[in-house]
Amino acid sequence: MDTRPFYPHSFGEAKRNEDTERYVLSHSANIDCKNAIEKVIRENYDGYRLGKDIAKPVIEEFGFDRMKYVLSYTVQHFDYDGRISSNNKAWAKETFVPEDTVMDRDRRNEFLVNSSTGLVDLFINQYKQEYEKLNLWDKTQVNPPKDMNFEGKAMVLKPEILNEQHKTRDEQLFYAFGGFGCDSEKGNKKVMGEFLTDGEKTNFYRFDFLGEAKIDLLPDWAKEKLAEKTKERKPSVLQQLKENKDQMKKGSLAPVIDKKQDKGER
Repeated sequence: MDTRPFYPHSFGEAKRNEDTERYVLSHSANIDCKNAIEKVIRENYDGYRLGKDIAKPVIEEFGFDRMKYVLSYTVQHFDYDGRISSNNKAWAKETFVPEDTVMDRDRRNEFLVNSSTGLVDLFINQYKQEYEKLNLWDKTQVNPPKDMNFEGKAMVLKPEILNEQHKTRDEQLFYAFGGFGCDSEKGNKKVMGEFLTDGEKTNFYRFDFLGEAKIDLLPDWAKEKLAEKTKERKPSVLQQLKENKDQMKKGSLAPVIDKKQDKGER
């Protein structure tokens, strides 16, 4: 597997964030990925048919995320071409590839796959078949995150957030236990929590999640861990204050003073 970082942003963005080294490495890998796709198509097309399972070795070398980025831009660039199916055109639009003009040159064209668009269309179908084998969570299997408080829930990370070696259905499951990002009113803030698989604690931004996993689709091991977490769980200070505020609006409670804050503890 190619170890160069995948950086889906423009040179201008990289320069603003002092991240040009990652951009340069990622861009060079994008070009190599494009060349690998062209090569495998060229070597496996006999004039009548495209060979089977030719996307797999390229995926193994460059990963799903980079390949989708390169292929999506290619389809977006040739959107007018009738040899590309409407399904694959819709698929390509799922990936945002920012404008990347440097000295009047669109650098995205440097990783544009220049094989026949009809063959690129067939190659994309093979890519999608390999991706489906991962059986990852998607939007149809989660409760939408809009207006949802994440705290105490089994959330599902977007596939592109995970590294290639961790891009599995189980690794998408994340138990959220705190952070401003749990509150839908706080915007794209950090969500604190842990992976359900091994309990590793970390944080992600609110927009990194597809939504809450539908309970009936959770595997038994995840249901058991979620039940344990729910039993052990104590609402965070932020959640307690929010719940108290909501109750005060309804006139059911008098204000409660948070003693920890009153003592100045942080």
